[in-house]
Amino acid sequence: MTAAPVITVDGPTASGKGTIAQRVADSLRFHYLDSGALYRLVAWRALRDAVGADDADGLAHVATAIKPRFSDGLISMDGADVTDAIRTEEVGQLASKIAVFESVRRALLELQRSRRSPPGLVADGRDMGTVVFPDAQLKVFLTASAFARAERRHNQLIAKGLSANMPTPSQEHVRREIHARDERDAQRTASPLKAAEDAFRIDSSELSVDEVVALVLKWYAQSQEHAAR
Repeated sequence: MTAAPVITVDGPTASGKGTIAQRVADSLRFHYLDSGALYRLVAWRALRDAVGADDADGLAHVATAIKPRFSDGLISMDGADVTDAIRTEEVGQLASKIAVFESVRRALLELQRSRRSPPGLVADGRDMGTVVFPDAQLKVFLTASAFARAERRHNQLIAKGLSANMPTPSQEHVRREIHARDERDAQRTASPLKAAEDAFRIDSSELSVDEVVALVLKWYAQSQEHAAR
C-alpha cells in the first residue's frame, strides 16, 4: 500500500512556516501537523507537573505519556482545551530548551508519524524533512531575515497582549530571543535545524503569504507530475 503523500515545511522561529503549512493543507484538503505544538504540549505538562527543564528522563516520560487531540484548529489534552495555554512565551521558551534532548525527540517521533494518513499531510517544524518524513514528496525550507522574523513575532505578541491586556516585550528583546532559539536549534546534536539536501528553499522576507503558498502548491503539482512519469 502506497503511503499518503507528505509535504514538509521546515524553518526557524517566526519564519511563517505554520501559516504557510496550514494554508497549503487547507488548499489541498490535507491533514496538518504542527510539530512545534507537540513540544509545547510537553513543556506545558512539564510546567504543570514541576518537571525540571534539565530532567531529560522526566521530560521523555512526559513526551511518551501525552495524548493530545486535534480538531477544528483546537488542541485538547487531559480533557481541557489547551490551544491558547501552550502559546505563552513561557511555554515556548521551555519547548525550545527541551527539544535539544534526543530522548524527548525520540519519544515524539512515532506520534508525529502517526499523523500521516490519506489524502495527505502537510507537516511543519524543524526536522520534518530531515528526520521525521525523509521520504516526503515535497520538502520546503522557509526562512526570512532576522529583522522580518522579529517584526512578525513582535506583531503577534502585540495582538496577544492587546487581547489579554498583557505587556508586550520590545522588538529588540524579541530579536534577541529569536537569535537564542536559532542558536539552540542549529547547534543541538539531536536533529539540528537544517534544510534537507533535496529541499526547496524560500526566503519569505519580501514575499506575501499568498506568494509563498502559490510557490509551494506549484512545486507540489510539479512533484506529482514527475512521480506520474
